[in-house]
Amino acid sequence: MKILLLEDDTALANILVDFLEDEYEVVQTYSMKKALTLAEEDSFDLYIFDINVPDGDGISLLRELREFNDTTPAIFITAFHDTKYLTSAFESGANDFIRKPFELEELSQRITNIKRHFGLDTLIRLDENITFDTKVHSLNIGTKRIALTHKESDCLHYFYKNRHRVISSDELLQNFWGFDEMPSDDAIRTIIKNLRKHIGKEHIVNIRGEGYKFE
Repeated sequence: MKILLLEDDTALANILVDFLEDEYEVVQTYSMKKALTLAEEDSFDLYIFDINVPDGDGISLLRELREFNDTTPAIFITAFHDTKYLTSAFESGANDFIRKPFELEELSQRITNIKRHFGLDTLIRLDENITFDTKVHSLNIGTKRIALTHKESDCLHYFYKNRHRVISSDELLQNFWGFDEMPSDDAIRTIIKNLRKHIGKEHIVNIRGEGYKFE
């Protein structure tokens, strides 16, 4: 799992990186502008943003990312205790909030909860008979193992992480193909067809005129 950490307190940033790198890949920055660039250029599984940084604030950053259909789960950390910041954080699209000072174990448990809710663990159970291994891009159906292409695996994982909403073809295209390699809608339909063949049509439902939804 890959984490983007925005924290301008040097001492705390070093502590968090040392702690998180025992289990995760961590990219850390002190700058909101740099964090925005990193988020645009790379793919992350979790954002951990401080609210107050020298060149802006994490809330504005997340709001901007959400406007571009970035659904990466986010945890805010802050020294503020005013509830208006809590409200603003969740209105911007945050998934959790932790106040300084905090125990590292508390952060660990909050990350574990995010992983559970968004399907960020390596092995995901899709139903009683199907498990999905995101690390090796494979499905285990009963005793049968099926290898997926990277695009099929990425799309299935994206569906699962966003299973509470409808995903359009345009959103899939924007997330998994670069601008200079943008394919036609047929590429999406082919991936959907292949995934349905493996896991069943009932798991990826076509919402007419809108897109697809994982159930």
